[in-house]
Amino acid sequence: MLFSIVVAILLCLFALVCLCGSVGRITLPNNVLVSSVLAFGDSYVDQGNNNYINTTGKVNYHPYGEDFVGGIPTGRFSNGKTIPDFLAEALGVKEYVPPFLDPVISDKDLQTGVSFASGGSGLDPLTTEITTAIPMSVQVDLFKQYIERLRRNINEEAANNIITNSLVVLVVSTNDLLVSFPLRSSQYDALAYSNMLVKLVLNFIQEVYTLGVRRMVVFSAPPIGCLPEVRTVAGGPQRRCGDKENNLAQLYNTILEQQLQFWTTSFPQSGVTFFDYYNPLINIIENPKKYGFDVVDKGCCGTGKAEVLYLCNKLTPTCPDRSKYLFWDGLHITEKGYNIIVDQLIQDLMNSFF
Repeated sequence: MLFSIVVAILLCLFALVCLCGSVGRITLPNNVLVSSVLAFGDSYVDQGNNNYINTTGKVNYHPYGEDFVGGIPTGRFSNGKTIPDFLAEALGVKEYVPPFLDPVISDKDLQTGVSFASGGSGLDPLTTEITTAIPMSVQVDLFKQYIERLRRNINEEAANNIITNSLVVLVVSTNDLLVSFPLRSSQYDALAYSNMLVKLVLNFIQEVYTLGVRRMVVFSAPPIGCLPEVRTVAGGPQRRCGDKENNLAQLYNTILEQQLQFWTTSFPQSGVTFFDYYNPLINIIENPKKYGFDVVDKGCCGTGKAEVLYLCNKLTPTCPDRSKYLFWDGLHITEKGYNIIVDQLIQDLMNSFF
């Protein structure tokens, strides 16, 4: 084990009825430093990079961000804070993680973490051809630019220390499984496609490891069949969770977890951990009252059945109480939902390598 397992976790309880809750800040062991949070992947961790590229996948308009500070639509795919924000706050790094492509990003923000993610991105190159998002290969190129900027702003040794002590978060696969796999079905069956995606994850890990990253959490696929938009398309008249889609996600997750365990065995000096994004969401969906939710099959925006991106706009009514909804739009989670997910993530990280 690269790091000692901590003796106690100091997590503050958040009120389930509160709209703008926050995970509690934890106390790390004395020998553990988290200098920054660096996010890669898709819309679940895009903090606004899509605002600065030529893509249709933008959410820099209301009602997105209506519960963010000042009600500002920052380009986050939610009503408020998202995974990188809650994670950085819990680790005592900072309150908000900005997008790397923000032209006025400060030197301090560079040193404490940014997001390279892009809404619509995926592992399969076909995915970003369709969605016009930033491919994973380009996100790695942006990371290289980030390292060079760090070295110019401070010095090489200090920059290397920041990278070594950073926590990298990779959240990707949803767009591949929902968008590209149906188009690849003549080339790949579910097993072959999942293996291909996992191989691309391992390639990504290898590349950022070569660049100095030593701690990474890799998210599994969520229960994509239970996303409101997918329920509407594939769930029949009752809008049930799509079994076919969820089975595909579970197959990918099984292979991913096995291969990450193999990676950790092969590179014991690295800290790479698998985070189960699937089952915590299923638990919320099956036991909504336990988590303070009333609605888990529809988004808060519009009818909640399909509205996402430009279909969710300033003319679209939103639900009166966002804290009662797990989903913000047809594909993305509310601030409160992300809060609960990161609470589980923190517990897993403490048991893994903090």
